[in-house]
Amino acid sequence: MRLDKFLKVSRLIKRRSVAKEVADSGRIKVNDRPAKSATKVATGDQIEIEYGQKIVTVKINEIKETTRKDEAEDMFTIISEKSK
Repeated sequence: MRLDKFLKVSRLIKRRSVAKEVADSGRIKVNDRPAKSATKVATGDQIEIEYGQKIVTVKINEIKETTRKDEAEDMFTIISEKSK
């Protein structure tokens, strides 16, 4: 699955267009490598996202094409949250 779609479906970022913009600006890393919005992600990958003054690292548990809001949290596990 594309990185921008995963971020939207998992609700880490609310809109796909915003996820694409954030990824293409270099604020997201997949497995410690800078990632673009079209980067393919798979179960077990680690994603590091820069949100303003916060850096969140998550691990992908599962990938679904669609999900309900209450099931979205099962798609990833938060590994760390730190301030810049």
